[in-house]
Amino acid sequence: MALIAAFVSAYVLRVTIDTRPIAAQVSAQTYLHVFLVLLPFWILIFALLGLYNSNIYEKRFSELGRLFIGSFVGLMFVVFWNFISVKPIFPAKLVPIYGFVFAFIFLVIFRNLARFIRTTLFRYGIGITHILIIGDTEIATELIDSLYNSRESGYRVVGVVGSQHKIDHRPNLRVFQTFGAACQAIGTDQIHNIVQTELYSSTEKNNEILTFAQTNHIAYRFIPGNTELFVGNIDVELFRASIPVIAVHQTPLLGWGRIIKRLFDIAVSLILLVIASPFMLLIALIIKLSGGGSVFFKQTRLTRFNNKFRVFKFHTQYSQYDGTTPEQAFSQMGKPELSKIYRENGDFLEKDPRVTPFGRFLRKSSLDELPQLFNVIKGDLSLVGPRALVPEELNQHGKRHAILSVKSGITGLAQVSGRKNISFEERRQLDMYYVQNWSFWLDLVVLAKTVRVILQGI
Repeated sequence: MALIAAFVSAYVLRVTIDTRPIAAQVSAQTYLHVFLVLLPFWILIFALLGLYNSNIYEKRFSELGRLFIGSFVGLMFVVFWNFISVKPIFPAKLVPIYGFVFAFIFLVIFRNLARFIRTTLFRYGIGITHILIIGDTEIATELIDSLYNSRESGYRVVGVVGSQHKIDHRPNLRVFQTFGAACQAIGTDQIHNIVQTELYSSTEKNNEILTFAQTNHIAYRFIPGNTELFVGNIDVELFRASIPVIAVHQTPLLGWGRIIKRLFDIAVSLILLVIASPFMLLIALIIKLSGGGSVFFKQTRLTRFNNKFRVFKFHTQYSQYDGTTPEQAFSQMGKPELSKIYRENGDFLEKDPRVTPFGRFLRKSSLDELPQLFNVIKGDLSLVGPRALVPEELNQHGKRHAILSVKSGITGLAQVSGRKNISFEERRQLDMYYVQNWSFWLDLVVLAKTVRVILQGI
């Protein structure tokens, strides 16, 4: 509907409203007929881009990007068809351009309208998915809490198989001791989805649940008790050609993804170095004239696979604090209480006494990070990744080895998610999310948000 509306609008705008002469006489009926024939192929392109997968529903930014790409690729397909066709299907060159713009806008509007209608229907009990939860784990309790309000979640928990004393915090929640009792009391036709949060010691009980779901065509999901085990990239493989195994990788940044990321880092870093060279020379000259000390600050940091490297930054603090941790520096100046404030404020102080006046400007504008482009070209860093920390800082985090499964970055999710307002632990959690959910698209999003954060900071 959105695509039809878009190209009908494009035809009307160029042929009917625009008074300029057209390139070819194409009747509205012929134009619409040809477009309707080509429409299924455009829908197929959207399907290949994953726009009809359920997991795209919560990824709004990713959905926008895929809609834009799908609209463009679909347009190229239509233009190619126009090129090989004996008779033209577009009355003017601007029609496909108008169609592309309208298609993207209408698709976004229609999809958001569909979301609004769906959530509105939830309030009237229409489209609600009935879910049966099995298990006494903490995950089961979290799941019950997140799905309890069916008007928002679109799910209704029709029953829980578990212990009453562990799941008694929700009123009107039906709790059953056995799976069989739950199915008999609720009714097969009233169960749309089964979620099992723990495996029973009895194989027969587990098989009973799975067989029941398959026999009655009910969706079945299993949530492992150790959810930390199943984050990152998961592959189902055949081991020794016959034994199914689940391979859990620390990060999806593997194979071709790593190669593409590296090539992208090199290309963009070289371009940025060429553009930034005059500014870097000017900054170096100012630092040298104002203090007479070293232009560059060098410090040992950690990157992928626990490898140490020397990071380059413009010198922004007084030389007597070089080579010290924040805790050591604040103690040295007789202000150890600043260490706690610094950490609680996300490794940031509004008026850090270690930093020179010109250094404050460099940090606020992020210009002190420019020399790290040399680290990217060397392969020590990536443009996007977890923040490169000194060993003493990273040792404070229990999951440091997971964070070090990818290269550290100049910028990252923590830097674009409130660099001055989140704690050390929250920053590391964002680093973990990046490691476990990497995608090339996520890198592009972080880079775009980094530009916005820098401009806002200036």
